[in-house]
Amino acid sequence: MKNTLFFKIYIAFSIVYLFILLFRYDNLDLLFKPVLMPLLGFGVYVYPKFPLRKFLLRALVLSWIGDVILLFADIAEIYFILALISFLISHILYSLIFNKQTKIQNNNKKIFFLIGSLVIACYLIAMILFLMPTLGNLEIPVIVYASVISTMLLFAFNGFLVWEKPGNIYIFTGALIFVISDSILAVNKFHHPIEKSSFYIMLTYLVAKYLIVMGIIKLNSSVERLEL
Repeated sequence: MKNTLFFKIYIAFSIVYLFILLFRYDNLDLLFKPVLMPLLGFGVYVYPKFPLRKFLLRALVLSWIGDVILLFADIAEIYFILALISFLISHILYSLIFNKQTKIQNNNKKIFFLIGSLVIACYLIAMILFLMPTLGNLEIPVIVYASVISTMLLFAFNGFLVWEKPGNIYIFTGALIFVISDSILAVNKFHHPIEKSSFYIMLTYLVAKYLIVMGIIKLNSSVERLEL
C-alpha cells in the first residue's frame, strides 16, 4: 500500500487540477500545479530501490522546476527559456535512463527501428519548419529542445522494441504523449492560440509523466508489481 499511495494521490490531484483548468479557475493554478511532480517523486522515493532511481528523481525534480517557472512565463520571456532548459535536461536524463535499461536481444526488429527513426525525424523537421517563421529570438532554443525531446522519443521507441512488457509499452506511450503535449504547447505559443490549450497540454503532460515513471518502475521491479 505504501508503495502506491503517492501515485494514487497523484492521480487524484491530477484529476482535480484538470477540472480546475477545464473550468478556468486560473487562480488555483499556483496551489495545485507545484504539488503534482513532488507526488510522483515521493512515490518513486518510497518504492524499493532500483538502478537509476536517482536519475529518475532528478528528472522529476527538473520537471517540477520547469512547471513552477512556467507559472511566471507571462511576466517575461526569460522564464519560458529557463523552463525550457529545465525540461531539456530532464529529457536528457530520461534518455540516459532508457539507454541503460535491460534489453531483450531481437535482431529481427532493426527494420522497425529504422522506420520509426524516419517517422520521428520527419516529425522533427516538419514541426521546426512549421514553427520557424514565428519563433523569433527563440529559434535556436526551440530547435535544440525539439531535437532533444525527439531523441528521447527515439530511445523510448527503441526500448519498445527490445524491453520487457508491459514496461516498454508504458514508456513508449508516455514518451509519445509527452511529444504531443509539447507540440500543443509550441503551436499554441508560437503559431496560433488553441482553445482550452492549458487543459490539453496538462492532460497529456500528466498522463505522459505517469506512464513513463510507471514504465521505468515496471522494468526495474523484480520483487513486486504495482497494482494501479
